[in-house]
Amino acid sequence: MLATSALCTVAGLATPVWAQDAAAGPEAVEEVVVVGSQIQGKVTAALPVTMVTAEQIQATAAGSGDELFRTIPQAGNVQFNSSFLPGSSNSARGDVNSISLRNLGTGNTLVLLNGRRTVVHPTTQAESLVPVFTYNTNAIPVAGLKRVEVLRDGAAAIYGSDAVAGVINTVLQTDYDGAQLEAQYGFAEGTSMREGRLTGLIGKELESGRGNVSAFFSTERRSGLIDSDQNYTRFADRRGLFVGTEFETATSLDTRSTSSPFGQFTARTTTAIRSNGVAVTGATGIFKIVPSSNGCALTLSPGLCIVSGALNVTNDRNLRQESAAVKSYTVPELERYNFFGAAHYDLNDDITFFSELGYYYAKTHGLQGPNAVATSASVTIPATGYYNPFGAAILPNGQVNPNRLPGLNISAAGVPVTINTYGLVDVGATPVDVTNDQVRVLGGLRGKHWGWNWESAAVYSEANVEDESFAVSATKLQAALSLTTPDAYNPFNGGTLSNLSYGDATPSNAATLAGLQVPITRKNKTSLALWDFKINRPDIVTIWGGDVGMALGVEVRHETYRDDRDDRIDGTILYTDAVTGTVLGSDLPGTSTSPDVRGKRTVASAYAELAIPVVSPEMDIPFVDRLEIQLAGRAEHYDDVGDVAKPKIAGAWDIVPGLRLRGSYSEGFRAPNLEQINVTQVSRSNNRQDYYFCEADLRAGRIASFNACARSKATRAIRAGNPDLVPETSTNLSYGIVFQPQFIPPELGRATFTVDVWKIKQEGIIGVFGEGNGVILDYYLRLQGSSNPKVHRAAPTPEEIAAFAGTGLAPVGEVLSVDDQYVNQLPQVAQGVDFGFIYSLDTEQFGDFDVNFDLARIDKLYTRPTTQIQELLDARAAGKINSGTVITGASDLVGQNGTPEWRWSGSVNWRLGNFSINWFATHVGEFYSTTLTYAATGEFYEIPATTRHNLSFTYEFDDEDGLMAGTRLRVGARNLFDRDPPLAPGGYAGTVYNPYARYLYVNVRKSF
Repeated sequence: MLATSALCTVAGLATPVWAQDAAAGPEAVEEVVVVGSQIQGKVTAALPVTMVTAEQIQATAAGSGDELFRTIPQAGNVQFNSSFLPGSSNSARGDVNSISLRNLGTGNTLVLLNGRRTVVHPTTQAESLVPVFTYNTNAIPVAGLKRVEVLRDGAAAIYGSDAVAGVINTVLQTDYDGAQLEAQYGFAEGTSMREGRLTGLIGKELESGRGNVSAFFSTERRSGLIDSDQNYTRFADRRGLFVGTEFETATSLDTRSTSSPFGQFTARTTTAIRSNGVAVTGATGIFKIVPSSNGCALTLSPGLCIVSGALNVTNDRNLRQESAAVKSYTVPELERYNFFGAAHYDLNDDITFFSELGYYYAKTHGLQGPNAVATSASVTIPATGYYNPFGAAILPNGQVNPNRLPGLNISAAGVPVTINTYGLVDVGATPVDVTNDQVRVLGGLRGKHWGWNWESAAVYSEANVEDESFAVSATKLQAALSLTTPDAYNPFNGGTLSNLSYGDATPSNAATLAGLQVPITRKNKTSLALWDFKINRPDIVTIWGGDVGMALGVEVRHETYRDDRDDRIDGTILYTDAVTGTVLGSDLPGTSTSPDVRGKRTVASAYAELAIPVVSPEMDIPFVDRLEIQLAGRAEHYDDVGDVAKPKIAGAWDIVPGLRLRGSYSEGFRAPNLEQINVTQVSRSNNRQDYYFCEADLRAGRIASFNACARSKATRAIRAGNPDLVPETSTNLSYGIVFQPQFIPPELGRATFTVDVWKIKQEGIIGVFGEGNGVILDYYLRLQGSSNPKVHRAAPTPEEIAAFAGTGLAPVGEVLSVDDQYVNQLPQVAQGVDFGFIYSLDTEQFGDFDVNFDLARIDKLYTRPTTQIQELLDARAAGKINSGTVITGASDLVGQNGTPEWRWSGSVNWRLGNFSINWFATHVGEFYSTTLTYAATGEFYEIPATTRHNLSFTYEFDDEDGLMAGTRLRVGARNLFDRDPPLAPGGYAGTVYNPYARYLYVNVRKSF
């Protein structure tokens, strides 16, 4: 055992690794080699490492990596999560969860498996509008973990790209002798969620004593969590959750779909169409189908009318479609399998062969809301379409058209009608099935020669995702709309008149509906092939302070990425409007064109590390009991973005035994990912407020403030990859203190206090200006008499011209698209402090007690504004644009939108004989939502702090208990007091909280 070996105290979850002198006698334990150093036998006391043991993991009842890592205060927000079910496959769906240490952003944390890299999840997701990859924490077999090591310090100099915020090393059981079977069943009270898991672990020491073979497997089934199970997920219109506050009328809380069975259309005419003298379209042919309670120009059927003009964002809001009208999932159904095998064999006294084989498979099933047709889809009904109200007087079969309105002032040939906005609610919910799999194969040799430890291994790992869903084909829809018989699809018969936001009580022909949908598949794949060779020696030379350790290594890795989009999305199968001739790159109404993407890169790297003992206790220097320094450096060559070299220095100073100061300085980097570089052009739509229209509404007195503005519409951003991107760079500074009181008698227990301050500065972060900011810039420039050339607008309609009348503003049309591109932008600075406390007391009479408390505070997470964003901020501060505009991409994000200032976790574990009790709690501090602003003060809406508690009881049977020998029984509850996530504008903040009610479980484990 080493004088500076790491001691993992079996306390609560997230126990910090701390140093203890060998002189501590019986309390010292065997050396644990943790993440942060490549030198065997040299655990760097200068680095802050959080250790989570297998016992602690089991006490949380975490069944997935997501549930486990959410309990670590430094783990940050979860941008990729299973409850994120977007309406298309443009983002990651299914069994995937991300990690973001320090909240620096997904992709700034490196995840290792048994000390080596693993492959990233194949599907990207936009974070700050930029596509990022993540390591899928749900692919980690939680039940098979031996421990988790979290290095809360930059480590690019040791491990390479992505280790900006830190490193997470997941260590699996690899040297087991025996057999173990474990089963767990749990359910979330008051919901449809049920969960069962079966795991097994078996291992065998070879008779020769020269090796071991171990294997782990697990299988899990989980039923879906349905939206209607809980109040905060039940409705898309969440204003009812805010009754009693000024936000109960805030339209931003109404996220019901604007596409409903009550549609908006354009008759292709140059003059207003009249029926027996009554105008039923505007001058440009726009009309809508609404219930008579919303106004009526001409009755189509009892309670249903046709009215000229566009759907009104205020008066027709009652027609928006509520997601509760169809069964949909908050969290999808899940089927998950994990297998991991490891073996090692001593070829001789100096060389050992070792290998690993891992496999992960998961399939999820969910249901989402119906398809919609947006303005950009350009699906046109010909004049001969059976249900066209302005169609031909005589249908092609010679019959009189029964649906042509009477007394029309157009020719008998009729005119075509284009769908502007319409929800295909009668098609029903859309099933979404996502299959993930991941494989990892490793083989290597390690040994000792001439006093050096050496190791070399080759790893191949790949991950695949197949996202399958159904969508309405624009081509098939137009064909169904064009039928000249009653079997045609009818978009003009409205929805459910008795409950306007719920469903469509007038569905079209069942056979026709069945023929509209087509299967849509997205297939993604990433792979990692890696070879490394490394040598290390803890005593390369002996100096006055002791043995100097050294590590040297080289690594070559080859990474690939493939995104194969469905032919109806990637431009292979185009949609051509048979009437207008308009050609679109996507055959799915409302879905943007997304090209296939392929990329690859090879990275060669070399690193060196020194562990230098400057002062030892034997030197008897006052106030310097021990002083150690770690020096490291790494250079990497990328065949696509160039070269990077970064250093690291860390030190630990024991003033007296039990009192340590530690600190480190390092530089890091993160290479642009393969999608950011290789994607050609991709369009994405997000709901954005058109503040220029809001300004017109405010001046006209239609709204009292920007809070009440209802001009949010799907805004299409045209984003482009950039082969000229360069790696982001960073500097990381941390310093802290470790205090282990030596004056406490052993019979009163052992305590450790830690405080670590950290600061990370990043340069050249890859980002975009953002389509939302682009529209705000257009708003500002139009007030100055110009416009933003990157914002493309349609010509204003008569209704839009009327909306600007008397406001002093020049009329404009709606935003069609905004040009954007990925670029290296300005710096981001993050800083904070970690506090830790662990206490352990062993008594014969009252049992053993372990206490742990881990707190993380973020002081700053500030992104410096670009020149254009600063121009907008200055304009807002000067009153040149309304203070209610939400400008993104520049500000201190601490305390905003899911980035709380404070997080902590704590646990108390008591054991007496065969019985133990574990209490565990997590706390997330308050934060603010920038989507809601108090009118009187201008302050943002506060999402309050929440503490959740877990409790479990465990009993282990003695070996003398017959059939129960080797059995452990545990019962417990997560979220013991059934605390809902605090209310947020989206119902709850899925990046911060899981939407689970009180979860009760029983766990039985049998060892053989």
